Amino acid sequence: MSVPTLRNFIDGDHAEPAGESAFALVDPATEEVYAHAPVSTAADIDVAYAAAARAFEAWGETTPAERQLALFRIADAVADRAEEFADLESRDTGKPRATLVADEIDQSVDQLRFFAGAARNLEGRAAAEYLAGHTSYIRREPIGVIGQVTPWNYPLNMAIWKIAPAIAAGNTVVLKPSDTTPLSTIRLAEVAAEFLPAGVLNVVLGDRGTGAALLQHPTPQMVAITGSVRAGMEVARSAADDLKRVHLELGGKAPAVVFADADLAAAAEGIVTAAYFNAGQDCTAATRVIVHDAVHDEFVAALSARIRTHARTGGPAEEGVLYGPLNNVDQLARVTGFIDRLPAHAEVAVGGRRQGDRGYFFEATVVTGVRQDDELVQSEVFGPVLTVQPFREEAEALAMANGVPYALAASVWTSDHARAMRLSRRLDFGCVWINTHIPFVSDMPHGGFKHSGYGKDLSQYGFEDYTRIKHVMSHFGP
Repeated sequence: MSVPTLRNFIDGDHAEPAGESAFALVDPATEEVYAHAPVSTAADIDVAYAAAARAFEAWGETTPAERQLALFRIADAVADRAEEFADLESRDTGKPRATLVADEIDQSVDQLRFFAGAARNLEGRAAAEYLAGHTSYIRREPIGVIGQVTPWNYPLNMAIWKIAPAIAAGNTVVLKPSDTTPLSTIRLAEVAAEFLPAGVLNVVLGDRGTGAALLQHPTPQMVAITGSVRAGMEVARSAADDLKRVHLELGGKAPAVVFADADLAAAAEGIVTAAYFNAGQDCTAATRVIVHDAVHDEFVAALSARIRTHARTGGPAEEGVLYGPLNNVDQLARVTGFIDRLPAHAEVAVGGRRQGDRGYFFEATVVTGVRQDDELVQSEVFGPVLTVQPFREEAEALAMANGVPYALAASVWTSDHARAMRLSRRLDFGCVWINTHIPFVSDMPHGGFKHSGYGKDLSQYGFEDYTRIKHVMSHFGP
């Protein structure tokens, strides 16, 4: 059976690629090829950026009200097509189809609507006479053309996290989605074209080389990615050569610190969901349980029991499934490699194997006996693997939680409010949850420190990242 071939979306319409190279899109649940996509070349990227630059001349002059209206209309159009977007997302990722609208598509709609509102909420210092005889005021302006690259774990969500604030602020965009999950992003561009001028949103498909060329291009004044630490470092180096603004949302290694006074049943329930939702392919996923020694064994047992009843993996149409397959064969090899390389002192308490021989499914896994300097503790797995480490004193737990290169998200589980407040201040992470782990809201920022990158997605802070500040001073006399 023939499979479709995707095309880029440039200047308001589909565009044939300049080159002839293409790659296959592989269903991660069945390993079947269901489409082909072009490997966009430097010539394709030139065309896309030229379209974005032309569009910026007019889009950058639009009023906040005009940008807001366009985003509201896009949000409504996505909401009307929620089932269609869920079908595309499930096809690309293998995620459970039954819950995708509630889990992700509705969130995307809400994020579009949030940034529609942000377009009319520009902030700056009050205009005043900060120097005698002079009035100063602040202009918050769009940056210009933005280059963006998004990952495969939440294709539609991540595209909207990047596109919505950029467009709301008056910028234009050239975006490359992941080579394994482009369907929903292309469809988003098609839908958005009904409400945006041609060239405001452009999507080019391709591989890692395409992404590098897009980010290194001289046209964009800012580049933004969600991706690996390695990719982020490469982007930062290349951007330095041209002094581009850089927005990096990178990896995570989120601890869940569980004290003996916590509601252990609630903690086990929350951490299992936070660890294995989306097969652990989430930079904020709970990956390290740091639990008080007095309840270590009890908590491992509670985790194991919860996994057996609530952390099943399976195909997108199966019932009672928490998560689907890993995204691609390379990711399956990566996760398997971490388990194969476990040191002798570590023990797989639950799971630890690929499930079946068709599709990239991996069992929900718990590893105990790990030490702080072990690879499994220090490195991001990006899979359904959770480690458990005991502690005795609060200071020890804090040192273990902070003792990794990443600083994106963490959680604290305790009934002691004062302790929760202390830990929320001392944990070196961009987000700290208390007695929960992983909820997001459009109104609050997402972004970390250290090797987790810099800049914020979501919230008014995310919107402001896509603006520049200009001071205007007028002399009116002595």
